Amino acid sequence: MSRAMIIVRNDMDRRRASEWCLKSPLGTRIGFQATKRSLPQNDRLWAFLSEIAAQKTWHGVRLSAADYKLLFMDALQRELRIVPNLAGTGFVNLGRSSSDLSKEEMSDLIEIITAWGVEHGIKFNDPAGIEAAA
Repeated sequence: MSRAMIIVRNDMDRRRASEWCLKSPLGTRIGFQATKRSLPQNDRLWAFLSEIAAQKTWHGVRLSAADYKLLFMDALQRELRIVPNLAGTGFVNLGRSSSDLSKEEMSDLIEIITAWGVEHGIKFNDPAGIEAAA
């Protein structure tokens, strides 16, 4: 088997993963990943980012929701590694995608966005979401 994945939902899945580990040849890479972000978290993220983009300019520049996502990912210390582009006329972001965030990391990101938004006078249309994100 060249690739396999098990989502651990019960003890039987744990046993199967253990058997695969015991049978795997030396040099096999085995990784464990936390559960990825949820769809409700993703929806809340983009709702908040869209509201910020509609209400705020950043240093006199109107940014998109995607631009604000990069700013907040940097605050989470997960994004914004940049290098000069190949033509030497600008920069390329080498950062990590928010789609790779775990549920816990996404909660942290939403908390950062919420705190920043409240501090900067953003009026979120989902007050219940703000409480759930905090």
